[in-house]
Amino acid sequence: MGDFNLALVIVAIIVCVLVFIFNLYLLVNYQHPDDANQAYFPKFVVVLGLSVAAISILMLPADVANRQACRHAIYNGACNLTLPMKDLWLAIYIIDAILVFFVIPFAMFYYEGDMDKSVWKRMKSALLWVITTAVVCALVLGILYGLVGKVDFTVRHLSSSTESFPSTWGLTRGQHCVGNGARQCSAYSASASSETTWTMRTTFPEYVVALATIVGSVLFTIFGGVGIACLPLGLIFSFIRRPKAVITRSQYIKEATELSKKARELKKAADALHQEERSGNKGRKWRKNVKAVEKELLLLEEDVKALEEMYPQGEKAEASWAMTVLGYLAKLVLGVLGLIVSVAWTAHIVIYLLIDPPISAFLNEIFIKLDDVWGLLGTAAFAFFCFYLLLAVIAGAMMLGLKLVFITIHPMKWGATLMNSFLFNVGLILLCSISVIQFCATAFAYYAQATAAQEIFGHTLQSLRGIKYLYKYNVFQIGFIVLAGLTFVYYSAFGWRRKKPSGRFQLST
Repeated sequence: MGDFNLALVIVAIIVCVLVFIFNLYLLVNYQHPDDANQAYFPKFVVVLGLSVAAISILMLPADVANRQACRHAIYNGACNLTLPMKDLWLAIYIIDAILVFFVIPFAMFYYEGDMDKSVWKRMKSALLWVITTAVVCALVLGILYGLVGKVDFTVRHLSSSTESFPSTWGLTRGQHCVGNGARQCSAYSASASSETTWTMRTTFPEYVVALATIVGSVLFTIFGGVGIACLPLGLIFSFIRRPKAVITRSQYIKEATELSKKARELKKAADALHQEERSGNKGRKWRKNVKAVEKELLLLEEDVKALEEMYPQGEKAEASWAMTVLGYLAKLVLGVLGLIVSVAWTAHIVIYLLIDPPISAFLNEIFIKLDDVWGLLGTAAFAFFCFYLLLAVIAGAMMLGLKLVFITIHPMKWGATLMNSFLFNVGLILLCSISVIQFCATAFAYYAQATAAQEIFGHTLQSLRGIKYLYKYNVFQIGFIVLAGLTFVYYSAFGWRRKKPSGRFQLST
């Protein structure tokens, strides 16, 4: 038993180190050349945030493995030698909340501060914003915790009398209780009047985690519901819209000329907006125009990339075209696999969460059978499904960022991602990772039963006063399925079409 727990600790340490190294690799390869050899504090926050998000996702499979560590123990104290998962859960999510609501905003305000100001003035300005946010959050949390920071558990009041130990038992199907008095000692046969509410105050860390989960659940429902459909369909329709052959040189010159005109228009618009910013005219119209320029610039970059794919140049033009074809084939394969996973997720939510009683445990049973084949196979599949939800959230945020005016676009590009975009996406991932874990703990309650995550997310959170009704009536699950269905219909109707040129770009007046 001790050897098993020691092995689990060693595996956990190795995984944490590998996660940190991988996130450092992502930072180095995704960062913009302008951020090279500078902005070290935002970079540290990015690596820390990505590591916390990845570790939090991996902690649920670790929680299941930790539960199994003392399942076959022959002495009562064996479970005391396992990892303190409840304390680790609370610690990781308190760190998560601090990063999302304080550290990442400070890093973004500092990074986006006026470069003409000194470092101290930029830090002072960012600190003032964060302190204001901290005071408001502390007041809101304190007031809510004082007023409604309690959990209401629905329990049954059962009772029975006592007797001397008999030589023979007289219990029958109709007589469940000891003694002849009218007692209620069977939960199955007890009347409805035996139900009562047991109220107790939750701990403050659990309450913070619960509220952060609610905020993340709203974003998760919107972005995840959209992303679970657009992630695989976007890959598949990207293959359908792929360039079928290399264009001629005259066609390339014509398209490149149009793109250069568009680039000059965008530069002129950006200069005009920069001039307005210098003069202090940063109103609603200015922000709308900035959003429009960002969107057009992103579309222009996609058009340039598409043109480069259709007309590869240089000595390795043929090899470049072959890699382009292989890339689109890979998108098709990944899209089909992703579609299978998305359909499995959607079916599991409907038949296990929305239908009462559930028709089948579905994915829970699959994970258990995979564990019977090989000890970590079910755990690995479990972790994959959790990570897929996180990828769906990111895909949904990117799609809605292009469609909705009030969502800022923060694209992640290989070798061209600024730190503010990095920080924004890390904050989004951290905020939604809490909800992904809660969602997975609920969706896979049969597989992850008797874990610390179940105690926090399956009991305390769903019994919290004022919040429990959102989970009682499956508000988030229903919203997730509805948005997934609408997105699937939208993509099926319009996703396969080629994007038409938007014409001449003009600022809003």
